[in-house]
Amino acid sequence: MKPTIVLVHGAFAESASWNEVIGRLRAEDHRVVAAPNPLRSLSGDAAAVSAVLASIDGPVVLAGHSYGGAVLSNAAVGHAHVKALVYVAAFAPEAGESIGQLSGMFPGSTLGETLHEIPLPDGTVDLYIRQEKFHQQFIADVPAGRAALDAVTQRPLNTTALNEGSGEPAWKTVPSWFIYPELDRNIPLEAHRFMAKRAGARTAVELPGASHAIAASQPGPVADVILQAAAFVA
Repeated sequence: MKPTIVLVHGAFAESASWNEVIGRLRAEDHRVVAAPNPLRSLSGDAAAVSAVLASIDGPVVLAGHSYGGAVLSNAAVGHAHVKALVYVAAFAPEAGESIGQLSGMFPGSTLGETLHEIPLPDGTVDLYIRQEKFHQQFIADVPAGRAALDAVTQRPLNTTALNEGSGEPAWKTVPSWFIYPELDRNIPLEAHRFMAKRAGARTAVELPGASHAIAASQPGPVADVILQAAAFVA
């Protein structure tokens, strides 16, 4: 039985950001689920993905992009049928760490200076990347027209999700694979290398010249790493 592959998008994106990867995974006869990620709070978002995992029979490979990596690190806990984790330009926090802390652990992120803030009635703030900054900040290695569409359809990250500390992460007990870009402006390259080493990654692939949104811009290599994890499970 081939594992089901569950994909978790990150901040400033939505499930369709996985479309090019999904086609490649389905071509290898995998069932694929692009789980909704509310982007409201780490614990709440992890609970939402955990509910999706609970609905799936058989082995699962769980992959996440960016903030989605923090979500899957928490969502997979307690699900013995999750057999592999794939971090796609993604955060892999330790217990108590927030993605805000991790993104500032090493120099190089320029995300903060591109953000547009929208205060909400509950006292939190929704964060968007300014549309005119989106192409270079988030997805520099795709044509400008595609980036412009993605800038319009981006979904915001709430400050609660940015600052909430992780629970005990699943990567401590579940095998992990990492793939990340050389020219990531959201998460510094050294942070990616640090997290992959700390998690004891089975594979850590670095994509030369690639920007943060590699699921959209580099779907072939991303799908290849996910399929490696799936082959390990099978």
